[in-house]
Amino acid sequence: MASLSHHALPRLAPAPAWARQAAWTAAPWLLPLALLTLWQTGASQGWISPQVLPPPAFVWDTLRDLATSGDLWLNTRASLQRVLVGFALGSLLGLLLGTAMGLSRRLEAYVLPTFNALVQIPVLAWLPFVLLIVGIGEPLKYILIAKAALVPVTLNTLQGFRQASPALREVARVYGYSRRQEVLEVVVPLALPTLFTGLRLGFTKAWLSLVVVELVASSEGLGYLIVYGRQLFQLDLVMAAVIVVGAIGYAIDRLLDWAETRLIHGRRGAATAPQVQP
Repeated sequence: MASLSHHALPRLAPAPAWARQAAWTAAPWLLPLALLTLWQTGASQGWISPQVLPPPAFVWDTLRDLATSGDLWLNTRASLQRVLVGFALGSLLGLLLGTAMGLSRRLEAYVLPTFNALVQIPVLAWLPFVLLIVGIGEPLKYILIAKAALVPVTLNTLQGFRQASPALREVARVYGYSRRQEVLEVVVPLALPTLFTGLRLGFTKAWLSLVVVELVASSEGLGYLIVYGRQLFQLDLVMAAVIVVGAIGYAIDRLLDWAETRLIHGRRGAATAPQVQP
């Protein structure tokens, strides 16, 4: 039997560019749509009791009622204020501390071991101690959220400042760079991707800590809505608040990713742009 030459096999034409782009865009939505379909199917077929897992339509009606009454905006604003203040404080301290340790091996040797020991303590373990000092008001929430953001920002900032090789820094000194120029023009550009990774991780930790803190000690906020719904066994309210928490967290993470892309690509474009001599 004569063998079939591979030249005789039909060759599939590559998919058009628009089809590949559409598939790439739709890919992240496949799993959420599958989960939503499974949720709706389970509710309509009676696989799970509505008291345990309300149908999607019921949760949507609750979410719409919260938005119409203004309760959703009131609690979302309270949560956003807390997380933004705490995240800003924690990130600022983390950037300063990480930069200081990154520029000084001696300071790193003194501070980093104690820092690594303290960061192993979870946020909730600090709650009774901070509660005795500042009470149950807003400063309690700001401090705990800032602590959560401080850890990844500090460690990633330190790692970023260590990415510049000693040889590269030595070349900068040979070309007459001052200490300030060396840091701003050599070390910081190399550290930017790691710094943004630390900021994104810091926001994730801050957002998770916000919900935990509001679950424990709060009279308003998205975490409070979750506790309130659980106490009244209104799981539609719990699910609505959880959806809002996830949506806001995802949106801010995408915003940080966009800012990272624009800043890093902008710096690379400026660095590779031809210089016009007068």
